[in-house]
Amino acid sequence: MPEKREFNIFTADCPSRTSLDRIANKWAAMVVVALGTGRMRFGDLRTAVGGISPKVLTDTLKNLARDGLVTRHAYPEIPPRVEYELTALGHTLHTPLRVLGHWAEEHIREVLDAREIYDNRH
Repeated sequence: MPEKREFNIFTADCPSRTSLDRIANKWAAMVVVALGTGRMRFGDLRTAVGGISPKVLTDTLKNLARDGLVTRHAYPEIPPRVEYELTALGHTLHTPLRVLGHWAEEHIREVLDAREIYDNRH
């Protein structure tokens, strides 16, 4: 039986850093949170994640699919229909990212105030 490898994000060559980099990306985080409500078509997902360009959304979905967080469902219809949803692994990430999003919304006033104070001193 293979030995279980220990991963540590503080080690320079640890592959877990690539996962952290992926989920720390604002677009990836918002896509995961948006897909937490269920399957979505590309256009609906783009609307839900305001401000994301089609290219960035496409790249984000491909990266999330590559990491096993999102799955793509294509239907052989005219016109073609494609939907995206979180995988079981993606669902494990949804809750912490949703909590992080709520934190950002709840504390933005304090952050903006702190920025203003900092900027006025420097």
